[in-house]
Amino acid sequence: MLQINNTPHYAGVTVAGDYQDLDELYEALHLIVGEEGELPTYDSVRLRVLGVCYDIRHSLMGDRGAITVPNGFDRERSRYMPIIGPDTNIYLTFEVMWPELLFVSFSLNDFIELYEKRSNTHPWDPTIIAVRKFQGAVARCLQETLSESKYGHLKKYIRPYKNYTYGLYNNYATQYVDHLNIKFLKMKPERRLANISIMAKRLGELDYNYTEARTGIMDAARDLNVPESEIRFNEEYPEDFEW
Repeated sequence: MLQINNTPHYAGVTVAGDYQDLDELYEALHLIVGEEGELPTYDSVRLRVLGVCYDIRHSLMGDRGAITVPNGFDRERSRYMPIIGPDTNIYLTFEVMWPELLFVSFSLNDFIELYEKRSNTHPWDPTIIAVRKFQGAVARCLQETLSESKYGHLKKYIRPYKNYTYGLYNNYATQYVDHLNIKFLKMKPERRLANISIMAKRLGELDYNYTEARTGIMDAARDLNVPESEIRFNEEYPEDFEW
């Protein structure tokens, strides 16, 4: 079962699962986002999802972390069962920054909707269920991290079929995600914790912060006569930060 928990300094989360959990998620995310150029107006958003896939793949290769977790087969239980086995399982792990995780999780609602249509499938499709399990683990972590009132306010960004604007991330300027990642990483741990719900709001709706950033990107691209995807904010990710 996928587990998602805060990192010690709230820069992001640690995603953990056994080999089958992560392999299933890796394959499902690739199928959900489609092939390169298949959804042109979602190309930049697709790359953010594939960024998570990159970390999953390296985790499966043993290039990230690993933990042992109890599997319920403890000494007391084994006394009454005619089998012998280990009492822990190995879970592979990797980290994702909070704003990045929120953006990917929210945008997957669009991709699931698009996948259902182009594949002529249904909500019980195994690929969709695998992605929903990932989103569910994110929601569980949010619920355990935030106050009841803050979690209640951001539920509208989690629900895909109620109060949800389909196509929200169509032609989305993902440079804004980098901007929020950098801003979040520069905060002290206690401020990061207090700002998780604010990051969710920023990424869950097209508010004035986003529209101003989007306009700036469009203007710069026009002035420089380059694609919007080549425009970057004048800021850099911190070289060293504590997860």
